[in-house]
Amino acid sequence: MAAELSPYLLLLPLLALPLLALALLSLAHGRDADARRRVRPPPLPPGPWAPPVIGHLHQLAGAASPPHRALRDLARRHGPLMLLRLGRLPVVVASSAAAAREVTRTHDAAFASRPVPPALRLLSRGAEGLVFAPYGEGWRHMRRVCALELFSARRVRSFRAAREAELRKLLRAVAGAAAKGETANLARLLSAFVSASAVRAVVGSRRERHGDFLRALEDALGALPRFSLLDLFPPSRLAVVLSRAARVVERRRRATGSGAPGLDAILDSLIREHQEHQERRDAAAPGDGARDNGDDNDDEDLLDVLLRLRKESGSQYPLTTLNIKAVILDLFASGSDTSATALQWAMMELLRHPSAMRKAQDEVRAALAGQRTVTEDALAGLRYLRLVIKETLRLHPPAPLLLPRECRAARDVLVLGRRVPRGAAVLVNAWAIGRDPAHWDAPEEFAPERFERCGKDFRGADMEFIPFGAGRRICPGIGFGLAHVELGLAALLAHFDWEMPEGMVAEEMDMGEAAGITMTPRSELVLVPVTRVPVPVD
Repeated sequence: MAAELSPYLLLLPLLALPLLALALLSLAHGRDADARRRVRPPPLPPGPWAPPVIGHLHQLAGAASPPHRALRDLARRHGPLMLLRLGRLPVVVASSAAAAREVTRTHDAAFASRPVPPALRLLSRGAEGLVFAPYGEGWRHMRRVCALELFSARRVRSFRAAREAELRKLLRAVAGAAAKGETANLARLLSAFVSASAVRAVVGSRRERHGDFLRALEDALGALPRFSLLDLFPPSRLAVVLSRAARVVERRRRATGSGAPGLDAILDSLIREHQEHQERRDAAAPGDGARDNGDDNDDEDLLDVLLRLRKESGSQYPLTTLNIKAVILDLFASGSDTSATALQWAMMELLRHPSAMRKAQDEVRAALAGQRTVTEDALAGLRYLRLVIKETLRLHPPAPLLLPRECRAARDVLVLGRRVPRGAAVLVNAWAIGRDPAHWDAPEEFAPERFERCGKDFRGADMEFIPFGAGRRICPGIGFGLAHVELGLAALLAHFDWEMPEGMVAEEMDMGEAAGITMTPRSELVLVPVTRVPVPVD
């Protein structure tokens, strides 16, 4: 007889049901976890720990070195793409050629806008110029205008007479100091040379009140704070009330501290003068119609060009008076400081490297033998001089962090496998990239000859060397700025030998940098000139 089943065996399936349910739930949970892991966003860039509210401000504002050096040191610990927080603002810093390539080339459109510092917005009264204009059709239109009208090679050549005239003033001032055996403050003389030449290019050689315009412009730009509550806490209405930036900028825009006319009044006067001049010229030549872009326009200054374009532009992209003023501020602020700064650094490096100084002087003096002074026509064959300028720009880019960009894509952007949040400011540390040992042999040494071997250029194709930026937002006035640097440096080397003031040696020269958007030397360059090729007096 078959054995009967125990009734307890019938309970086993019932006891197994909870275990089976638990197994199924665990499997489902594991699948959900896998799915969540699959859709989890990529990580943010790494960065140092930051306290609340102030973020990483203390690591920059309290650093002994300028921001570009402090950021390079942080990047060495946290990587080539680093996330900081300045107050409430997330800031991503790119410190390698690969990171710069993704920001300025691969995802250029996503990072093509710029955050506008509130104090600068106050100075321009919200008008869009070129440098800080938001990316879009209006900016693209203005960029085309700059490429075809303001900074074309032909337009830059048309200002040659103004550059050479201001150069003669510079040389006469240096020669006067040499004749008396006195020192020359080359920092101030070079700044005056570039500023005066830029003013003549912008508002013309035939206009009066250049000095008033220059003083008012420098005073207004000097009112822009390096850091303010407006910059650190943009959404805070209380910050706007507490910050002095608005009051200072507004006061200096309207009038200088000396009681002289303010920048607004001078610009309004200059615009009226240019308009009246154009009306008289048009009335004297009736029937000519709209002028073409030929040689007849070579005598125009940049304000003439902008006023002409205002007449010709359609209603889609109108040029208002405020826009024109903003463009003038952009042209001057971005073109004069950077060129004068590059000239100072070049002279300082040559003084510290006598063999490079002799080689550059021999080349310039051989090319200019028999000529009374330096002209731009004689610069074409100065090959070593251009290597000196390149090496100076590698070691001392005038804007070491370039100008900030902003992530304006519809969603976060992936850079080097890290997520750059939408709305973050993005800085590219061109100074650190130019000294990266991964791409440069002996990167801290001044060696112009390196560019004979590597062939790198600064026009945006070689990410290891981007003193003027790259991509859509590359500096449009490279040719305009270099014209001053090449002419000024060639003339100083051709006419003079240079010595340090008594008791100083070039090797002990202060090569420190002042903190700011433009990387100027920390100490003014004061030298003793010795005339070798007489400067013409006429």
